Amino acid sequence: MMRILLALFAGSLFGTGLMLSGMTDTAKVQGFLDILGDWDPTLAFVMGGALLPMALAWRLAEGRKPAAGGSFPAPPSADLDRRLVLGSVLFGTGWALAGLCPGPAMASLSYNSWQGLLFFAAMACGMMAAPWFIRHLDRAAANA
Repeated sequence: MMRILLALFAGSLFGTGLMLSGMTDTAKVQGFLDILGDWDPTLAFVMGGALLPMALAWRLAEGRKPAAGGSFPAPPSADLDRRLVLGSVLFGTGWALAGLCPGPAMASLSYNSWQGLLFFAAMACGMMAAPWFIRHLDRAAANA
């Protein structure tokens, strides 16, 4: 039960931070991504402000166990493979077109209109279809 409450608190804090920082404002995100046009650099400071404390937290967590039990996730692999490149391209394309990524999309459900709900539904369908798509690509690569 404690893990659920901690997750609820952390998720709520994260969502509040996303809304206060403007990460759920699709026009602001698309302005940040428009580096050749009317570029809005403010989200770079938001991302930097999130990365610095997280880097410190990763260093402090080394060799420790989470207070609510379980274990911390392993650091991500440094391998650059087809899955990472394809996932990055799809993520970036969705972010650029819609101005939302998974965290802000969830946070925006609390106030957004039907367009936000439609984006979230499409994103969820894509996430559910991804394992099938990956298996299909792996089979095709093995047969080639």
